[in-house]
Amino acid sequence: MALKWTTTLSVVVVFAAAVAATSAFSVHVLKKKCKKLLSKIGELEDSLTASLRKRDAERQGRIRAQQALRATLTKPNCDDLKNSSYPMTPIGVVESCFSTRNGTPRQPLLVPLARARLVFDASRVPAASLEGLEEYSHCWIMYIFHLNTDLEKLWKPPSQSKFKAKVRVPRLKGERIGVFATRTPHRPCPIGLTVAKVEAVKGNIVLLSGVDLVNGTPVLDVKPYLPYCDSIQGATVPGWVKVDHILSVTSVIFSEHFSAALVDCWSVIKKRSLYTTPNEFQSLIKQILSWDIRSVSQRNKPHGSQCEQNCNLLSYRPNSNIEQSAEHASTSHGAPVYHLELEGLDISYRIDNAGNVTVDNVTLLSHVRSCNHYSMSNGFATEKPT
Repeated sequence: MALKWTTTLSVVVVFAAAVAATSAFSVHVLKKKCKKLLSKIGELEDSLTASLRKRDAERQGRIRAQQALRATLTKPNCDDLKNSSYPMTPIGVVESCFSTRNGTPRQPLLVPLARARLVFDASRVPAASLEGLEEYSHCWIMYIFHLNTDLEKLWKPPSQSKFKAKVRVPRLKGERIGVFATRTPHRPCPIGLTVAKVEAVKGNIVLLSGVDLVNGTPVLDVKPYLPYCDSIQGATVPGWVKVDHILSVTSVIFSEHFSAALVDCWSVIKKRSLYTTPNEFQSLIKQILSWDIRSVSQRNKPHGSQCEQNCNLLSYRPNSNIEQSAEHASTSHGAPVYHLELEGLDISYRIDNAGNVTVDNVTLLSHVRSCNHYSMSNGFATEKPT
């Protein structure tokens, strides 16, 4: 019996010794691994610190370079055009109901039915950039007056550009006033600013209404309209700006056959139109012609005077207060017939001395293609998927 206990005790002692040895080895291995991990963490911390220092140094370098560039740009004798310019590239384009400058409202929101789609360049503006814009009722749009007839002047030296300091203002019956006291598109920098109603945001497209932008207008930026700071209480303007009746007309009526002619044209343009029905489109025409869209020279020209068929008469650019380009007019029994182009349609109308507008006819423009690339969605055109 004593021998058996002695043997058992020996086995237990040996087993305990083995366990102790194993534990000691495991602790040694664990300590070694921990030491390596701590060393690796130290290396990573040192690397992170070095990266942060390098980033800060690069940032300071960029700041210094930008400050030096701005200092160079502000030098009075800087002759290098590239060094005196800033990188500004259009980020989107407007697809508007207004085919030409003539008829495009001179100010925003005057024609509530005036619709447009602002299509952003997906390579420059990801759709995520527009998230949240639909929560605003209106937005500011900065754009380029790309249809100005005197853009070539901007590339000439100031001494040779012959840029006019004063422009003719319709509300002042053609009287000239300083360019910066107006919203003329003929500016030293042809940049426009307008406000529009945000109807919806779909991907990289913003649906707008109340626009005063011609089709194809390049857009530089969009900012949300903020009433608390954008609407200034107590702001004052010159008296001539407040006189609305000068540009308003007495009445707008349509000829007996106009509606039928519009229905005939609608079968061609309906799939590419920003409007859902001929009646809605006719309401747009009435809103536009409720303001006298003629130029100063057109309004001042006596109705009884004779002019040649399709003579050139001056008209106005949207948001403009001065004459810019030629639009055609013909005569009908001594009364001029003016033309308004909307979504590929030519609308002819007359206006008498009392300010009564008669819309005579509507026809398809020659360049309108019969193929349709658009389908309707909630009253706005959206591109069909390819």
